[in-house]
Amino acid sequence: MLNATLPRTRVISQGLVRDGRGRVLLCELTYKSDWDLPGGVVDPHESPRRALQREVGEELGLDLRPGRLLAVNWMPPYRQWDDAVHFVFDLGESPDVVERARLDHSELAAVHWVEPGELATHLAPYAVRHLSTILGAGDRSAPLVLEDGLLIEG
Repeated sequence: MLNATLPRTRVISQGLVRDGRGRVLLCELTYKSDWDLPGGVVDPHESPRRALQREVGEELGLDLRPGRLLAVNWMPPYRQWDDAVHFVFDLGESPDVVERARLDHSELAAVHWVEPGELATHLAPYAVRHLSTILGAGDRSAPLVLEDGLLIEG
């Protein structure tokens, strides 16, 4: 009963795939103009790690196992979306992922390797903030704690 009266916040789980040459994998989506990291919304009663593995399997046709948690980011409302808690996991280095991917074309038009300096060309401003913070932090053992993409802890 109490659960029905509490507020709900979306949970998003995404993964960072690198090619070994400094580029990151971005997904060109069919339903919005901004590109994004692989992943998506966590279903009710699903863990963020499991959601990422499911989303990558559905959308890219790949079995990429989420590694360590890189960051947790609270995102304020943006356009038609309410606030969200965003988990970003390391999906490792996979230089051939673009060639191996079997896209779900109802959600993804294409996948692309993108240089960190070109993120603002393809991502929404909030995504540029959090991805730039994650990439700028280098390899750390503890996850970053972000609010609106800006470092709070880590």
